Amino acid sequence: MIRLALSHKDWLLGFEDETWWSRFEQPKLYAWAQENHPLRLIEQVKLTADKEAKALACYGLLVREGEAEQVWLRFVDGRPVSALTIEFLAWLCDKTQALGKRVLALVWDNASWHRSKAVRAWVRLRNQHVKRAGQGVRLLICPLPTKSPWLNPIEPKWLHAKRRILEPDGTLSMNELAERICAAFNCTHEAHLSIPEKVS
Repeated sequence: MIRLALSHKDWLLGFEDETWWSRFEQPKLYAWAQENHPLRLIEQVKLTADKEAKALACYGLLVREGEAEQVWLRFVDGRPVSALTIEFLAWLCDKTQALGKRVLALVWDNASWHRSKAVRAWVRLRNQHVKRAGQGVRLLICPLPTKSPWLNPIEPKWLHAKRRILEPDGTLSMNELAERICAAFNCTHEAHLSIPEKVS
């Protein structure tokens, strides 16, 4: 499918995944340091007065057009679930259409919120609507084999970005964390995806 997507000028190829960005856990890394002065990453502890979440979840899409690559991000208030996945897919379709493309070939893993009935039904209905209307972006879903994260090229992007944004001796606020992540990927900090609270 990847070869097929790259052979169509009006198709866009994207590799999707989700990750968590911790405010406290430090990534494993190697670093140059002066002799007898090794770099020490200080383990951070969540203080009682700190009311913010420990980590920030986000959806990401690695977009490939020829040799060019870019990452589109949307942060999540909460955790990835089917309803938020549908919101993210709708946003991806809008961005893809803005580029003048008619098909988004989407490669992703077998996370439960990817294979849920709600997500599959939404994709099917969207594709039927696009076909009937003759306009819009159709989604072509390509699931990766089970337990094969190395086949998704966005995975190493997460790892390298987590190393770039770390704060060796302090804690970032949620907003500072999101801004650093966006700067690392050179993308805009979009409104967070969230499920509205039920009004009683």
